[in-house]
Amino acid sequence: MGQAIAFDTHAYVKKLIAVGFTEEQAEVQAETLASLIDDRLATKQDIAEVKRDIKEMELRLTVKLGAIGATCIIIVAALVKLL
Repeated sequence: MGQAIAFDTHAYVKKLIAVGFTEEQAEVQAETLASLIDDRLATKQDIAEVKRDIKEMELRLTVKLGAIGATCIIIVAALVKLL
């Protein structure tokens, strides 16, 4: 992934303890949530990279479709001359 997401695990643990979690439960919860954020949450940089990749693929597809269209026109023109 791109840049890190700021997540204050210490403050999160304190909040969980304040509402009745044990310190061990709060720490496990905070570690698990921090891991999920690091592993699965896309950053703006990640999204921008995916958008760039999509634009590149669209361009390649446009070029290929243009080549296919031109080839079809040539084939049709050749067939018209033959018939």
